[in-house]
Amino acid sequence: MPLIAPSLLAANFLNLQSAVSLVNDSAADWLHLDIMDGRFVPNISFGLPVVSALKPACTKPFDVHLMIEEPERFVSAFHQAGADIITVHYEACRHLHRNLEQIKSLGLKAGVAINPHTPVAAIAEVIEHIDLLLIMSVNPGFGGQKFIEHTYQKISTARQLIDARGATTLIEVDGGVTLANAPLLIAAGANVLVAGNTVFSAANAMQTIAALKG
Repeated sequence: MPLIAPSLLAANFLNLQSAVSLVNDSAADWLHLDIMDGRFVPNISFGLPVVSALKPACTKPFDVHLMIEEPERFVSAFHQAGADIITVHYEACRHLHRNLEQIKSLGLKAGVAINPHTPVAAIAEVIEHIDLLLIMSVNPGFGGQKFIEHTYQKISTARQLIDARGATTLIEVDGGVTLANAPLLIAAGANVLVAGNTVFSAANAMQTIAALKG
């Protein structure tokens, strides 16, 4: 059964407390928080004050996805704000292994995200050090984009690599996840599904989360 991580980016920003309450009361496993700096991606979302304010209200782990340049400058601050998992982008890290050690030294789970153009092979040398491999199935920066079909192959390749190395890395998929493609993503080897619009635009979000879990 997959883990489901609703993405706050798709929630109603006028009522974030309601969105958090929904996640608390649902079958969701994590709350996914997309942090964008307007540099690494062409958009700005929300930052430390929002994460810190939401933490006391949320009963689910915070899955913090740093779509930012120089993530090492902010890892400690997001830890203090309430992150349980911090994922950095391969493309943004000059010293990726060091970044992962920094995250783990704080007692957090460490993730690495790869953009659609980045091959799975790029992270082969650190796969045993990664708790979470986040495969972007859209180009990062905006919600509601169309799912990139080649993602299925990337998930399969990642699953083969993880299994071959005897690693315990979870595979997370972010972007364009729907009720229709969720079973295919799981069949390809995904463990965690990030769902934004599919959850927060649904007529019944709690039922949708339950359906995604299968």
